[in-house]
Amino acid sequence: MAKVLSLHDLISRKRFELAELSGENAELEELYDLVIPLGTPMSIIMDMVEMFELEVVNRMISITEPEVAQTPAIALRGPLESVLEAEKFLKQEIKIWLEG
Repeated sequence: MAKVLSLHDLISRKRFELAELSGENAELEELYDLVIPLGTPMSIIMDMVEMFELEVVNRMISITEPEVAQTPAIALRGPLESVLEAEKFLKQEIKIWLEG
């Protein structure tokens, strides 16, 4: 059975890779991206940028429809704690938006 990677596994691997590249084991400031689902209202995105002090960046994501293709998407970049809080906020706001 294949091992399923957790978020902690990926964070550890990224820290190891960054330490190897820099040649140091010093703590590095790490930034993470939260890819915003296509169709998310702009008002929710702007609230997240202001509330959590995240930077808006463009990312290319792969979609399968009917073939694999790259499409541009919006992502919010910032420290891990801010990105995780923004993700919780996004889920709550999308739920409210869909129900209302």
